[in-house]
Amino acid sequence: MGDRRTMGLLLDTYGRTYAEEAGIRLRDTPQPLYQLLVLSLLLSARIRASVAVAAARALFADGMRTPRRMADATWQQRVDALGEGGYRRYDERTATQLGDGALLLLDDYAGDLRKLRREADGDTAVLWAGLRRLPGLGPTGADIFVREVQAVWPQTRPYVDAKALQGAERLGLPASADALLRLARGTSPAVLAAALVRAALDKHAAQSIGLSAGA
Repeated sequence: MGDRRTMGLLLDTYGRTYAEEAGIRLRDTPQPLYQLLVLSLLLSARIRASVAVAAARALFADGMRTPRRMADATWQQRVDALGEGGYRRYDERTATQLGDGALLLLDDYAGDLRKLRREADGDTAVLWAGLRRLPGLGPTGADIFVREVQAVWPQTRPYVDAKALQGAERLGLPASADALLRLARGTSPAVLAAALVRAALDKHAAQSIGLSAGA
């Protein structure tokens, strides 16, 4: 099977960002950027992505869509919302991290992640390091955020991290961001990266793509 056909099948089946799945209308404005940060933290835990997405939706539905609203919520309110989304294994620790992270964002960036972007001045490594200062947001969470935010922050493109490249390797696709983007023919780098990550995380998905291509 050709690489271009494999890429087409991948994008047709899994070409959706995690932000979109969580109902985040991502724009370069403070609220959706913060929602993406929350989602990135939740997705970075050793828990199913569908559970992390459901927990993010529950937090947002309960009004915790900005750093101020997150900080003003009680710890128990955050725990309850996480539990409602099925995020029970890490709910208490994550509730604390969300509260502490919201306060840090308010203190250092007035709740606006665009200030962190401007501070990085186009250097993705500096942006990544700044994200790591947030409680609970380790390397995986920082990768998730940058991978998704490239949809609205062009200076971070293309960001195809190690997890996305694992997906490419699993499908026999090139291990180069530029080569993958050429195969994707104008697809948003954020959509491409998300699709590759889904392939990396789901062995059955990779097998399904292979079977479909061989049919």
